[in-house]
Amino acid sequence: MEPTRKLPRKDWKHIRLYQGVREAISSLPIHFRTETNIAGIMATDLHTLNTVLGATIEEQVVRTMNLLRNTWDPEDRYALFSFVRQAQTFPDVLLRSTASREILLGIELKGWYLLAKEAEPSLRFQTTAAACAKQDLVVVVPWVLGNVIGGSPVLFAPFVESAKYAAEFRNYFWQEVRRTSQDTRITVPEGVTPYPAKSDQILDKPAQDGGGNFGRIARTGLMDDYKAKLDDIPLCGISTVYWRDFLKTFQESTTYASAREALQRLRRRLEGQQHASSASAESALVIVRELERLIDIGSG
Repeated sequence: MEPTRKLPRKDWKHIRLYQGVREAISSLPIHFRTETNIAGIMATDLHTLNTVLGATIEEQVVRTMNLLRNTWDPEDRYALFSFVRQAQTFPDVLLRSTASREILLGIELKGWYLLAKEAEPSLRFQTTAAACAKQDLVVVVPWVLGNVIGGSPVLFAPFVESAKYAAEFRNYFWQEVRRTSQDTRITVPEGVTPYPAKSDQILDKPAQDGGGNFGRIARTGLMDDYKAKLDDIPLCGISTVYWRDFLKTFQESTTYASAREALQRLRRRLEGQQHASSASAESALVIVRELERLIDIGSG
């Protein structure tokens, strides 16, 4: 049976805190500030940024959440609590007291570089549902450089989901939705409770996973509508999806001939968008045609 979201009850004593945290997460793109600035990187190397900067972006997101205390704790009821990162166990981020070590909620946090080769987050979430409290969240924060190929990182609206629901839906998708001839059984660890120690066994393990796809929640359908909206975000006047196609073209092209062929495919795709009068597609088409002209000159 398809799982349903089991969110914190409205009479939970920390419900206003929970709602404030979700509101703060939604406002991250407005308030996020960073001293990180990237310059001089080759366009063909941009796809590596998630590996190079991913952890830094996530650390700065945590810092920003603490700076947004007035949003999630307007009455100063949680003065001794702050968001802290922890390594090598679930969740990545805890809202924890510095005095009593009490934990109020957790966040599994993942940065997503929007122009990476894969048009989806690479997050692998294998944590068993029993390790997730109802208030715990999975948060994916998309980002790009301010000037696309340089500048400081800027954020876009995060994806926010119940961690417990994401874990349950992941298993449901693996066993009931996807089409496969493989063994769909999943081994679920026993005796697991929220906020486990690093030594605890908390991962669900599929009987067969030849492609290494178990836990990739972006491939379960949970993020489909969210990803589609991000494809249309204009970056310097051109939609994300066209930037991604453009960069992928040159990552895969090593000769004038292969570059020309890849650009021709992209141009035909863009020309197919003209009926929609997409200003973004038109802008991208102008650039592609000019690149084709330059390649013809360079190879002539």
